[in-house]
Amino acid sequence: IEAAFDALEGREAVLEQFIAFEKEVSAVCARGQDGEFAHYGVIENDHTHHILDVSQAPANIDDAVAKQAIEIARAIGEAFEYVGTYCIEFFLEGNGNLRVNEIAPRPHNSGHLTFDACVTSQFEQQVRAVCGLPLGSTEYYRPAAMANLLGDVWANGEPDWAAALQDGCVKLHLYGKSDPRSGRKMGHLTATADTAEEAARRVRSARQRLKAS
Repeated sequence: IEAAFDALEGREAVLEQFIAFEKEVSAVCARGQDGEFAHYGVIENDHTHHILDVSQAPANIDDAVAKQAIEIARAIGEAFEYVGTYCIEFFLEGNGNLRVNEIAPRPHNSGHLTFDACVTSQFEQQVRAVCGLPLGSTEYYRPAAMANLLGDVWANGEPDWAAALQDGCVKLHLYGKSDPRSGRKMGHLTATADTAEEAARRVRSARQRLKAS
């Protein structure tokens, strides 16, 4: 570490503390022009190689921690006088402490599951907010999960979409990108179930089935 600091002498740098966090969670919210606030609860996120892999809702966390996350997210939106859909990511430490990891002033990858799981998706909520319309209901039909589809899925050719959709509770969303590069987000799968854990199992299984042999 001494050599690293010597190399930085005279240069600007950002020093980040190592956080031994238990899990990452996010709060996808929306704020209207009149200050109206809506949220989709707390979503739990799993990453692979530093890229979001699977999100599920509701997050498996204490109710008190979930309430605090929403309060913090609301306060941040109010401080910025933000209008639209936004997401606050948190690191959850083992002692229950929340640390803000990212502020995303836009619809967020972890909120893609709202498209099929909620009365009003995060995208519709964005339109409602910026157009000065009342915010829509964020009620969930059922617990849900989302799995990202990266360009790696195309490694052996066109994925087997029919195989992925054998489960009638799985939905496919492709973004229309023509170049499926490794690590590039090309689409996602969503699923609903009686529990968030079961929904996550469904999207993972569906993603495994779509890989061309």
